[in-house]
Amino acid sequence: MKRLGLITLFATPVGIIALGTVFFHLVEGWSLLDSYFFTVVTLSTVGYGNLVPVTVAGKIATTVFILLGLGIFAVAIQQFGVFAMRKREEHVEWLIGRLGEGKAANADDPPGEDRDSPR
Repeated sequence: MKRLGLITLFATPVGIIALGTVFFHLVEGWSLLDSYFFTVVTLSTVGYGNLVPVTVAGKIATTVFILLGLGIFAVAIQQFGVFAMRKREEHVEWLIGRLGEGKAANADDPPGEDRDSPR
C-alpha cells in the first residue's frame, strides 16, 4: 500500500470522528467528551441510548452521519484486509522462492516410488 493510501486509510476515520464530535458539540450543546462518546457509539452501531439528539438538525445529521460513517468505516476495514492479504501473498511467494533455491525436497527419491510402500 502506498504511503498516501495508508495515511488516507487512517486519517479518514479519525476525521469522521472529529467532525462528528465537533458537530454534536455545537448543535446539541453536549460536552466534547459526550459528543465524542456519542459519535463513536453511533458509528460502532452499539447505540447505548443514554445520549439522544433532540434538535431537528441533530436528528437529521445523525441519520446521514450513520450511513456515511458506516460506509467509510466499512471501506477502511476492507482496505486493512486487502493490505493483510497482500502481505501474506508476498510472504508465501518469498517462501516458495526460498524453497526453489535449493535441492527439491524429494530429489533423492526415484520417480514413481511410493515412500510408504515396503521395500
